[in-house]
Amino acid sequence: MLVTILIIAAAINLFLFYQDTNSQTTQSYSIIRLGDVKVTAESIASLSISIANGNIEDKENLDKQILEIENIIDAIKIGGTIREQTVEEIPTPLVPKYEKLSTSWEVYKNKVTHVETTSVFDPEATKAMNYLLQKNNELVLLTDEMNREFENLDRDYNRHKEIASELLEYSKGIGQQILLISIGEETDAKEKLKEEKLGFEIGIRKLLQISTSDLDVESIGEKYEELIPIPRENSNALRKIDPLWESMQTRITILEDRALLSPEFNIAKQEMSISKESLYEDIDIILQEWSAIITSQSSNEQTIIQIILIVDIIVFFLVLIVIRQSLSPLTSISQALSKVKEGVYGEKIEYEGTDEVGQLVNNFNIMSNTIKEEEAKKTDIAKDEFLAMITHELKTPLVPIQGYSDILLSEHLGKLTDKQKERIRIIKSSSDTLLAIISDLLDAQKLDLGQLRMKTENKNINESIIKSIDALKLEAESNNIEIVSNSKDVIINHDPERISQVITNLMKNSIIAIKPNPGKIEITVEDLPTEIKISVKDNGVGIAIDKQANLFKKFYQVDATLTREKGGSGLGLAICKGIINNHYGRIWVESVQNQGATFSFTIPKEISKSKTPLNSA
Repeated sequence: MLVTILIIAAAINLFLFYQDTNSQTTQSYSIIRLGDVKVTAESIASLSISIANGNIEDKENLDKQILEIENIIDAIKIGGTIREQTVEEIPTPLVPKYEKLSTSWEVYKNKVTHVETTSVFDPEATKAMNYLLQKNNELVLLTDEMNREFENLDRDYNRHKEIASELLEYSKGIGQQILLISIGEETDAKEKLKEEKLGFEIGIRKLLQISTSDLDVESIGEKYEELIPIPRENSNALRKIDPLWESMQTRITILEDRALLSPEFNIAKQEMSISKESLYEDIDIILQEWSAIITSQSSNEQTIIQIILIVDIIVFFLVLIVIRQSLSPLTSISQALSKVKEGVYGEKIEYEGTDEVGQLVNNFNIMSNTIKEEEAKKTDIAKDEFLAMITHELKTPLVPIQGYSDILLSEHLGKLTDKQKERIRIIKSSSDTLLAIISDLLDAQKLDLGQLRMKTENKNINESIIKSIDALKLEAESNNIEIVSNSKDVIINHDPERISQVITNLMKNSIIAIKPNPGKIEITVEDLPTEIKISVKDNGVGIAIDKQANLFKKFYQVDATLTREKGGSGLGLAICKGIINNHYGRIWVESVQNQGATFSFTIPKEISKSKTPLNSA
């Protein structure tokens, strides 16, 4: 009866908890989607301005975003599904505020339509701007030509030369200010353009012997002065500048008086911004009040759940008391199970009864002995396999070292020949193999102890890749394997030696996996926004899907026969995983048997201070 009560209470508790969680989830989705309206509305404003500027291709995207907001507003009114998520209809107390929000949206949508159909630029100012941009270069060239014409004049014309030089600088300055105005830097550029224009006008009048009394020459540091006429043969460029400057001066005046953006567009844009802020305000009001309603509902439901939970606890203790009283003979079994949990197997429990408890004790004793025997067998097999592998891998490279060392020491070969050199190379190769295996064992031990240190520095990742390729280039060529790399220069914080070790291990595995026919290894580097991704791809035998899960475990070998033939301890990929984990990156494999394999790993560009290395086990 107590158990039945406990089950019923738990069922009620779970039902209420599910109802509460489901309600909170749907209402949370509703609030999130309503918040999305603000983000989308901001994007709509940008798109409407873009369309007004002539980017008609944004029209389709604008229409999609408007439709998205309308779907959200409609779904929140009556409930529904948005992006495959159920949203709850707006609570009844918030319906008036929802109607106000709906009205604000319609106003904002109309303002957006008005902006996208309003001309952005003032036609007259735009025409003047285009003319000045075309003619300013001609003005600069003529002013420069005038300076060259004045070079042959005598010292009586030194002041003329100074003014001509100033006019050249003014013409260039006018061009710069016009260009700034064309890209929207109007305020400061217009003031400077006005000064440059006045300076040019004063200078050209002086050279043409035209009075400057009506000009404010002192405002730019000039003075009233009269100059002697310039000989006709030295004033050809000056005569060309005069009409050109008159036409440009008129357009400059237009630019000074009018803005490039049309007043109508500025007004439409401002109205759109005001309606957007009104929409945002209505959304924020609903979000705040809806959140308050959810908090209130959650508080009431939590009170009910807490009451039921107290009942559950009381019933639980009652059931516990009854169970302890009825199962007191099983204390010894519980203690024995604790020892099994700690790894102590084979301990026999003494119990003389033949009842159900006696049968349980007998079955436990049999199970404990069986587990002890099986664990012992597994341990012995693992030890034997490990010792056999280590013995084979350490002894095999020592055989040629010892044999050829004896030949050299006995001086049977005398002076070194090509054959002797070949044997010396074999000695070196075998020594390198032995050193690599020992290094793998040491690295694996350091990984287990958490002592594998990284010496990271900001260096070019391409250097680490090139180092690995150079180390295996001869071996690859001897096996008729082509190594292709698209590596690029990327400066990133990493341990160059360790990352080079990872790439070298992956390339060695590819060389082992490629059959004796023309093979290919491709190394690619992808510069992603938050990390770089390096991949080593081969056209070898591939890896079966059922063997990929254990691929990065220590001493695991996909094909032991192939590894024995070409060397390997089964530690390489486990070490690679440990090194990449210590770089806060990821490493994985993608492969289909008989279709090659691609090993990839990533290195993040920035590492959070709170982030710790992934477990390398």
